[in-house]
Amino acid sequence: MNRIDERFAELAATGRTGLIPFVTAGDPLPEATVDLMHALVAAGADLIELGVPFSDPMADGPVIQHASERALARGVGLKQIFGWVRDFRASDANTPVVLMGYMNPVEIHGADRFAREAIDAGVDGVLLVDCPIEEFASAAVLRDAGLRQILLAAPTTAGVRLGRICEAAQGFLYYVSFAGITGADRLSADSVRERVATIKGSTKTPVAVGFGVRDAASAAAIGAFADAVVIGSTLVDRLAGSAGTADACTRARDFLSPIRAALDARAR
Repeated sequence: MNRIDERFAELAATGRTGLIPFVTAGDPLPEATVDLMHALVAAGADLIELGVPFSDPMADGPVIQHASERALARGVGLKQIFGWVRDFRASDANTPVVLMGYMNPVEIHGADRFAREAIDAGVDGVLLVDCPIEEFASAAVLRDAGLRQILLAAPTTAGVRLGRICEAAQGFLYYVSFAGITGADRLSADSVRERVATIKGSTKTPVAVGFGVRDAASAAAIGAFADAVVIGSTLVDRLAGSAGTADACTRARDFLSPIRAALDARAR
């Protein structure tokens, strides 16, 4: 097991719902990234999704698109990101880190080199939006190195294809709560509940729900049946414009702590 497997085993054993915040690496400030990751953990994050800035983030809405643009304008790339994860690992050996992004940066870097450097830095998994189950073999080198490849499923994912995803899923399966881009506000907990129940009937891999989770209330509603909730756009928007590292960390803690409390209250 890697850290993702271990963390979900811990969550299941204690009856807790996992909290997975997403932040774009290098935003709001490159120098704040490591401290921000620690602030997220202090506020109750169980795993961290660290977005790899990309010039054409097709699945993301304006908030995360702009975060990627800001990070790229500051020269943020994989070298810096691996360095930040390594620095984070110096004092946090347990919190799983998943890099979320697109295949292009991996291919340009070289998949073998990416896998080696990611593992050496302390990365635990990758979520590659444009590497669907049909292209699963193209990321085999990443999985062979020990990275968990997080797969996506959506309301439009049909039966046979969903079955393939459930069979191949590892780490956790990321269920997109609606068909669309990140940041939209159209979460329907009842329809998501039914879909997650169907997925969990076909896989033993934990299911995390993202897209549309914006606050403590929506997180608690989803946490009633999902193994974890993912929250990104609202957090990224809250961090935008931070005056410095301390301000970014304060904003992160103030935003995430009530969500953690709501999830824990539901569990109790």
